[in-house]
Amino acid sequence: MAAIVDKSKCTGCETCVGECPSEAIKMVDEKAEIDPELCIDCGVCVDACPVEAISLE
Repeated sequence: MAAIVDKSKCTGCETCVGECPSEAIKMVDEKAEIDPELCIDCGVCVDACPVEAISLE
């Protein structure tokens, strides 16, 4: 299980990048992308995203 970004909702604000404790999120083409190998399923990015573009699946 890992966090998933809905790229159609992501505005590229980078809020999640700064909040991720495992540094699993990077920006690709101005959208957040989460590395499932680094994601620890903590949900911090889900709570931090102001447009609800990230969910835990």
